Amino acid sequence: MTEFRPGGFQTIPTVIKNLIILNVLVFIAQNTLGPDVDRTMSNWFALHDVHSVYFKPHQLITYLFLHGSIEHIFFNMFALWMFGAILENYWGMKRFLIFYMICGIGAGICQLAVSFPGMAHDLDIINQMPPDMHEQYLYDMHIALNAGTVGASGAIFGCLAAFGYLFPNSLIYLYFFVPIKVKWFVIGYAALELWSGLRSSPGDNVAHWAHLGGGLVGLLMVMYWNRNNRRNFY
Repeated sequence: MTEFRPGGFQTIPTVIKNLIILNVLVFIAQNTLGPDVDRTMSNWFALHDVHSVYFKPHQLITYLFLHGSIEHIFFNMFALWMFGAILENYWGMKRFLIFYMICGIGAGICQLAVSFPGMAHDLDIINQMPPDMHEQYLYDMHIALNAGTVGASGAIFGCLAAFGYLFPNSLIYLYFFVPIKVKWFVIGYAALELWSGLRSSPGDNVAHWAHLGGGLVGLLMVMYWNRNNRRNFY
């Protein structure tokens, strides 16, 4: 069994460093260029439901680089550095970047799939409205149909799942103090996300199904890549 503690920031590998820089630059743009620019960026680059007039296919990639708050981006980038740096050093730059992007796309597809029936129903209701109200609601950014999903969390959950698979018995420290094996941390976190997703509390704006989708895609990928090397667990 090994203990896992994040190393210093001077050890950040190339892909992780550039992902963090890109995410931070986009977040700065969101919050310094004014509300109109922020709204435009959200309309074009956040992931919208396929029934929304704002949906574009490229959003399955671009939504990964937008964040909703300083806390959102801080914890995402911290987790990306904490777990992703180990994976990039283990796999190399090219494989890690492929892994990260596929997990993020998979997370977005999972989120869209789970929300598909409800959003289709909402669109049916809007289509039955009188013409003037139809146009008003169709482009209303404040309704659920047009709400955008943002953040790198789904891709990072893929990294967490891969880390738990490859290094299940390593110890991490919750709150930098409480030791726990990575495998139990991953299982517990996934169970919490599943419970939260099924519970679907009103006002809960966390994309739990994107998290679970990214984690599942990451787990399946690392299992496939490691299919001929199942004895090397740390």
